[in-house]
Amino acid sequence: MVFQPSFVITTGPVVTAVLLGNTSGISLSLRTVSPSNTTGNIGSPSCVAEETNWVLTREQLGKTAVRVHLRLNQSLHLCGNNDTNTDCCERALCILEALQVSACVDGTPQASLLIQAKIHALLVPANPGSDNKTVIPNQVYQPLGPCPCDLTSGACDILCCCDTDCSNEDLKLFSSHCLPGPFGGQVSPAPDYQCSVQSTGNSPDWFPFLCVNSPPENNPYLGHFYKGDTIAPKPGPSFQSPVLPAPVPVDVYIQGNPIFTLNGQYFTVPQKVLGLCVNNAPVAFLKNFNYECTTLLLSCPTGYPLQTLSGNLSIKVKNGQGGDVVVDVTDEVAADTSPFISIIDAVAPSDEMLVCENLTLALDYKFYWRENGITGITLTRTIGTIILNSRATLSTKYSATFLNGEFSGEPNSGNPGYQVGRPVVAGIVEALDSNKGLIKRTSVNVWKPVSDGLCSTAGMKPVLFGENSTSGCLLPVSRQNLTQCSLLRETVTNLQADLIAATYVAKSGNPDFLTMADWINISFVTLNSSTAMKNSTSTCYDIPAHLHIHIWSVTTSVVEGVPQREIRALQVSNSPSNWALDCGGGAISSCVDPEEPQLFYITSSVTFIDIPINTRPAKTRFYINFTEYDCNRNDVCWPELAFPITKYYTGEPFSQSLAKGMILVFFFIVASVLGTPWRQIRQAWNNSAH
Repeated sequence: MVFQPSFVITTGPVVTAVLLGNTSGISLSLRTVSPSNTTGNIGSPSCVAEETNWVLTREQLGKTAVRVHLRLNQSLHLCGNNDTNTDCCERALCILEALQVSACVDGTPQASLLIQAKIHALLVPANPGSDNKTVIPNQVYQPLGPCPCDLTSGACDILCCCDTDCSNEDLKLFSSHCLPGPFGGQVSPAPDYQCSVQSTGNSPDWFPFLCVNSPPENNPYLGHFYKGDTIAPKPGPSFQSPVLPAPVPVDVYIQGNPIFTLNGQYFTVPQKVLGLCVNNAPVAFLKNFNYECTTLLLSCPTGYPLQTLSGNLSIKVKNGQGGDVVVDVTDEVAADTSPFISIIDAVAPSDEMLVCENLTLALDYKFYWRENGITGITLTRTIGTIILNSRATLSTKYSATFLNGEFSGEPNSGNPGYQVGRPVVAGIVEALDSNKGLIKRTSVNVWKPVSDGLCSTAGMKPVLFGENSTSGCLLPVSRQNLTQCSLLRETVTNLQADLIAATYVAKSGNPDFLTMADWINISFVTLNSSTAMKNSTSTCYDIPAHLHIHIWSVTTSVVEGVPQREIRALQVSNSPSNWALDCGGGAISSCVDPEEPQLFYITSSVTFIDIPINTRPAKTRFYINFTEYDCNRNDVCWPELAFPITKYYTGEPFSQSLAKGMILVFFFIVASVLGTPWRQIRQAWNNSAH
């Protein structure tokens, strides 16, 4: 063991040091020491403690460190003449001694700390300062430092004419050599435009006429000290977590309002906020969500939300109509937990088996509502047992769906037309009666790969209007699977068919689910396989591995500057692929072992195509070929001959351009009518003159 530092010189009443080493079972002792008169040595450490004016305390920092504190238990005030208190300092040098702290184990010193204390008494002035405040003059008319050259207090500074410590006799010695400028006290010199500044000898020519007579308070130099309005500082960004206000329950629910429990707290469900999963996020009324959160399993979870009890989930919620509803919890046991688990291959498996029982794998809420209230809440909790021998990530799912009777309360994708980024609304006909039918809402999906990217664990994400995308998943295929091409085609076809279970797509973003006129059929292009019988033991042809979704849309109108788009057609097609095992590059295990799989891609894509709008009537063949009067395709444009007097000319008012045009026409007529007669008159006049 060792003290760090081992020698301390202190001038204050507090000393701190650290004891390092195996500090288990140690004891600390403190004593006063003095050097020997003959040798000057202090002597070896001792475990016998002595009574001193210091208080010794210790603080355990860990298994190998102890912080040692020494605090002086004595007043440092200097004793007065009639002071009867013995707890004071008799002289200015109050404490002058040497201390030794010994760390002992079983009465044997292991380390020592030497402290030399030299502490003086606290000197308090006999006459405490007065409470009088310094009066600072108004800085609008007088600067804070009226005499900057006054550097010595109580004495006259030479050449500093503004020094108040200088007497009249002192000023007479250097009154003609005062320091100029602001340093000499001329902080606010008079401006040049003042009539009192310029003398008659060096004044410019303009001075008698343009100088200004103004009071000295009106000085541009005083702008530096202008007493203007104060501006409250704006709070800057803070990296501390914000303090959330207390929840304020509402009487009735409107869309977007948080839902409250019976005790006035937020009704919370784990959700994603800014890309991160939050365990206690409030649920908003009529706001559906479906999130997936991942957790790294290093040990079995013990708290919410991965460990939940039915009694804790079955709580009372305010229904927004003065009453309450109870969450009805139904448990489902997941027979296969592999879709929720992703093994991390980077870590080698361990011999210890991790068994986590009754983990909450999914929480699916259904809220039944009518008008501004909630009529019922059901919760389906999926639980399962996870058995692992290596590290893995657990994917849990949380969702909430608002249902008005049997209809889903999902928001519209636009009003009336589709808006970019909103889901494409699709449907399935449940009942058909003449021109009216009941359509159940669904969606058009593409692949959403997660964790390992396999199709068995991949999810689906809805197609968003106006956003082209391509995604896919991986399907393990072995040499044995390639010998059964028909079964393989059927498997891939079923996987791709799960993406689009709908048969209709809505034209607009807010369709009527009871009117078939708001919906159009989805066109499915079947794959005509010409090589269906051409199979081999290692290659399968015409596998529908690529699903293409083409959506044609058109802009029908503009509402408040926002284009309103409408879907005119949706086509689903497949592109065939030929699958064969890749045995190159040394990867021959799958080619030798008939059950060793290789990964093949299954993709899905969506493409939006805008249909251009042509509002003009169709041109005839004569109009298309005739270019004599076409100003865009002909250098000579006869229709624009009278352009200045037409309504399309906007260079000046129509009345002025019309008047000027009529004057030109008048001159043209006069010149054409009177041109020949006047010429004959001039000729006759000339003949008679000769």
